[in-house]
Amino acid sequence: MSVDRDTVAKIAKLARIRIEAEQMEPLAAELSNILGWIEQLNELDTEGVAPMTSVVEVEAPLRADEVTDGDRRDDVLANAPEAAEGFFLVPKVVE
Repeated sequence: MSVDRDTVAKIAKLARIRIEAEQMEPLAAELSNILGWIEQLNELDTEGVAPMTSVVEVEAPLRADEVTDGDRRDDVLANAPEAAEGFFLVPKVVE
C-alpha cells in the first residue's frame, strides 16, 4: 500500500498534529514502508501459534487474595465534616 501527500495530510488532520509541507514526502515514504512491513507480517503462517505477552516465559508473582477492612475507620472518619456511629453523615438528598 502506498501513502501519498494527501493521505498524510488527512492523517495529520485526524490526529490534530501540524506537519510542515517539506515533511510530507519523507513522512509518506516512512508510512508506506511501515505498511509494507505489516503486509509482510500478514503473509506469515501463524496458525497454531499462541499469543504471548512477553518473549520470556515468566509467571507474575501472586499474593494471597485476603479481604481486610484496613482497620483505619477512625482515621478516615477524621476527615469527614460529620460522622455518626462509625459512618459518614450526609444531608438528605431525596424527599
